[in-house]
Amino acid sequence: MLATKVFLERELYNGIIYPESDGLPMADNTRQFDWIMTIKGNLDILYEADPNVFVAGDLLWYPVEGHPEIRQAPDAMVVFGRPKGHRGSYLQFREDNVTPQVVFEILSPGNTPAEMTRKRAFYDRHGVEEYYIYDPGAETLEGWRRSAEHLTPISEMQGWISPRLGIRFVPGAAGLQIYQPDGTRFLTFVELDDRRQQEQLRAIFAEERAARYAAKLRAMGIDPDADEGA
Repeated sequence: MLATKVFLERELYNGIIYPESDGLPMADNTRQFDWIMTIKGNLDILYEADPNVFVAGDLLWYPVEGHPEIRQAPDAMVVFGRPKGHRGSYLQFREDNVTPQVVFEILSPGNTPAEMTRKRAFYDRHGVEEYYIYDPGAETLEGWRRSAEHLTPISEMQGWISPRLGIRFVPGAAGLQIYQPDGTRFLTFVELDDRRQQEQLRAIFAEERAARYAAKLRAMGIDPDADEGA
């Protein structure tokens, strides 16, 4: 059973093994996990209708063929120009060499400044266009955008609109708010379910109102189903 598990967590390509797990947890605490799921899930919703936008969370990315030691697992990443579908890892050299354009990292207390510096250098070196770091504990948001050959800091994140994604960031005392291009706020799964239930209730109430109105018309001798021109 153990051998099967190891096999499933590796991919052999041109005689080289690329592990599909780094042995590290997806998140260190519930707050970090909730944010990873919220960002990844809302990006899924945003690009649901586009078959050529791949969104992933905590997926190992291998940018260089033949070097499985060169890898990173962003908390969330968006790849334009690659088809949707399940992957054990993102082998860039098998994906028309398309680099993930946008990357998100959610901090936990265990992330050290040195670690985050190494991650930023990795994303810079391998061509990421936009890189965002959110610290839900300190409620701080940082961003970098590729300028010329390197990622450069975004000086003002308040109201910043991602050039690639079109989403708007509004950090504040109440925490980070992210808005889709149509102005819809990124919602948690619980908020999305609450909204779904509210919409179902509104539909039920609308049907009940329509039924009561039709009953009143019939009481007045008017057929609500009759064509106006008949």
